[in-house]
Amino acid sequence: MTTTATPWLHQAIDRIEADYQRSADTHLIPLRLPSHAAQGIDLYLKDESTHPTGSLKHRLARSLFLYALCNGWVREGSTIVEASSGSTAVSEAYFARLLGLPFVAVMPRGTSPEKIAQIEFQGGRCHLVESAGAVYHEAHAIAEQTGGHYMDQFTYAERATDWRGNNNIAESMFTQMARERHPVPRWIVVGAGTGGTSATIGRYVRYQRHATRLCVTDPAGSVFSAYHRTGDAALTAPGSRIEGIGRPRVEPSFIRTLVDRMVEVPDVESIAAMQALSHLLGRRVGPSTGTNFVAMLALAGEMRQRGEQGSILSLLCDAGERYLPTYCDATWVAERFGDCTAAHAKMQALMA
Repeated sequence: MTTTATPWLHQAIDRIEADYQRSADTHLIPLRLPSHAAQGIDLYLKDESTHPTGSLKHRLARSLFLYALCNGWVREGSTIVEASSGSTAVSEAYFARLLGLPFVAVMPRGTSPEKIAQIEFQGGRCHLVESAGAVYHEAHAIAEQTGGHYMDQFTYAERATDWRGNNNIAESMFTQMARERHPVPRWIVVGAGTGGTSATIGRYVRYQRHATRLCVTDPAGSVFSAYHRTGDAALTAPGSRIEGIGRPRVEPSFIRTLVDRMVEVPDVESIAAMQALSHLLGRRVGPSTGTNFVAMLALAGEMRQRGEQGSILSLLCDAGERYLPTYCDATWVAERFGDCTAAHAKMQALMA
């Protein structure tokens, strides 16, 4: 087997790097909560919805492609396969089309038509299976049948990104915070789907010797909180109903020793926080951003009680427009999550 880099490989990496150069860094948004600011607590969101594919997963997909290319796993004509029914598949389909490669997303049959349409718009093909647990095996099988490559975001997310810097999301956060009132955040709050983002941020914070602590939010039905408490990697759970975060099994990329704190968030609070934050910003955000916002407000409340000042930073993971028929629809929410009235009242109290 030859290990010599081919002209196609050089061209593929050039295309991905050129795409990166065309995209400015994502914005850092201060949240206007006067009651918090008056007590010396500042809240910020890094807006990942402005990537070309509209979500935080654009960074992950770029890193996974570069990792696979430089490892020699992806070659000219390779079929790219991923187990994903969400934003990762949309972003990977984008990069596969950029390189002229076929892309297959393996996803449960119940995946929304809107998400399937987004993947197909980027040139991907959707392969539907009966249950969420079947996606891993089927993705392996398709990659083997086609002679392609299974990206396996759940295994490689934590190692594909250069966590020491190289303008990763963590380095970008701290660079953008440099001139703020409290430039080194007390807390950074993120969700976990693969665990890759929390691993990158957790490692970078330690490497740079910052005093920042890392909080990971976990929606109802996810296994990560229980795993964080026990260290038992064999645990399973029913699975999350908040798209993009939480998992029914412990994924290899979730590194529990990097996480200072887990916050479990009920689904109705994620929905209520999504709506409250959308109103505050004057634009729609997705449900996983709502989950993050719940933890931000809870941490700010604890800081107030202790008389502490500082900043809390989290992610606006994606825009709410892709959830218009689902999480943004009152009837859909009521049918699946029930009455959110009490959760709305709690969010208003936390914000005030």
